Amino acid sequence: MKPTFITLLALVLAVGCQTTPKGINQTSKVKIGNPIWQFVMGNGTRSSPAIGPDGTVYVGSGFKLYAINGKSGLKLWEFKTGGSVLSSPAIGPDGTVYVGSEDKKLYAINGKTGVKLWEFETGQIVLSSPAIGSDGTVYVGSYDNKLYAINGKSGVKLWEFETGDNVESSPAIGSDGTVYIGSYDHKLYAINGKSGLKLWEFKTGGFVSSSPAIGSDGTVYVGSFEPDNKLYALSGKTGVKLWEFETGSTVYSSPAIGSDGTVYVGSYDKKLYAINGKSGVKLWEFETGAQVYSYPAIGSDGTVYVGSLDNKLYAINPKSGVKLWEFETGHRVFSSPAIGPDGTVYVGSWDDKLYAIKTDSKGPAKSPWPMRGQNARHTGRAPTSKK
Repeated sequence: MKPTFITLLALVLAVGCQTTPKGINQTSKVKIGNPIWQFVMGNGTRSSPAIGPDGTVYVGSGFKLYAINGKSGLKLWEFKTGGSVLSSPAIGPDGTVYVGSEDKKLYAINGKTGVKLWEFETGQIVLSSPAIGSDGTVYVGSYDNKLYAINGKSGVKLWEFETGDNVESSPAIGSDGTVYIGSYDHKLYAINGKSGLKLWEFKTGGFVSSSPAIGSDGTVYVGSFEPDNKLYALSGKTGVKLWEFETGSTVYSSPAIGSDGTVYVGSYDKKLYAINGKSGVKLWEFETGAQVYSYPAIGSDGTVYVGSLDNKLYAINPKSGVKLWEFETGHRVFSSPAIGPDGTVYVGSWDDKLYAIKTDSKGPAKSPWPMRGQNARHTGRAPTSKK
């Protein structure tokens, strides 16, 4: 059996129905590491929140996508799909929200109104989260083994690329438009974003569910499942391995990259690792109380935020690996934190809640890949190289 999120859910204690979603008003007296508000959803969430330019927070839970006021925690609207929304949303330049569902579809939704603009049906469930190219093309993977390129305005398919197995990994787009995507066939692929033609492939020793992160020099970092248990650094141009780092278990988490090039990644061995992005040498490790499925996020002050299946969100000193604080939710934290422009950290939990947590950070780090999907809108695209 493939160790996907679906099988992992069988190990998680079922949770019952909750009350109608509601927000808790913000207070200026909230201490660092405590919630400003919490929003109650109908189900737990693996989906990671995305933040629009106006501060609206979008997150999936159960069969629904929610839009929430980032300041107050009050629901603005909800959109119901035909299956569980385990995919994380991405926000286009015009405010359109794109999200996948287990009903096999990718949806485009008006970010202001919650009205569906279009839907695109793949051949299997969509756990992959979409990425958005500079021209508005939306890229997303499916369990039908394919990566799709879709016109962001019309929902018309531009091309498809077939791998050898399920695609749960979310695409990452290089500054030159190259699309990088992992597959359960143990490979990472580099694909021309315009034509859909393969540029290269790299074979790992395990499933690649981890989503790639891209460094300022174009280096691609990606993790792999057991028995491989590794983080790889690859040349974005050639696919040649630069180094590998072995953890003690599956690397489902995707890396984040600090302003100094340090790479942070979690593992099912319960640890978060800080690794020199050039050499692959471990700088430090921080042990949580359970598997680290969540992707780390990095604040403007360098603080690293990451969730764990021990129910907690951690804030960690980037230099020493020492814990600054922890916040305990009511259940496991599969969701990855997103950092707002004021430093508020938004993260979901399997306790059916989305939390807005006060931090010392003043926004995300100015780094190549500070959080899931590269930025708060989760476009999954590296910044264009300056000439």
